[in-house]
Amino acid sequence: MAQVLTTSSSLPSRVPAVPWRDPHTVSPDELAKHIQRLEQACLDYPQSADLRTCLGMAYAVNYEVYRSMDTLEAATSLDPQHFWAQMKLAELQYRLRALDRAEDDTVKALNLAGNPWQFSVARKQLQEIRRLKRESIRNITWSKPLAVPVAVFSLMMLLLFVTMTWK
Repeated sequence: MAQVLTTSSSLPSRVPAVPWRDPHTVSPDELAKHIQRLEQACLDYPQSADLRTCLGMAYAVNYEVYRSMDTLEAATSLDPQHFWAQMKLAELQYRLRALDRAEDDTVKALNLAGNPWQFSVARKQLQEIRRLKRESIRNITWSKPLAVPVAVFSLMMLLLFVTMTWK
């Protein structure tokens, strides 16, 4: 079964409907095929924020966090007024417990809400984020580069290897 989505460039594209209701019941093979179809659709319609949002969600279900984040950020760049792209990016940040960034992105989504249902979804997420912040859940920021810690760790591992092999 497929549904027709209108891309931001007004070109219709055929996107397979989500093949599951519960992401915990989808098989890895079926998820991989779905991701492959969405990747091809994104290549066919590179200006579609709808397709990139769907792809970002599929990556998240497949536990590919960085690919999901990159894809959702690309969707919000393509269409800064796209509610679902902004909302799903905020939800990903919330699930990663990057609460400051999740709060900012959820407020953006709240401002983009086009109907009462979207407003309600964004508002509930914002309330949950603020509750977690208030209850002192550790807040992670993604602002520091990891190059230095990785280099130090690699050097330590190299020294350990040399020490272990030295006779």
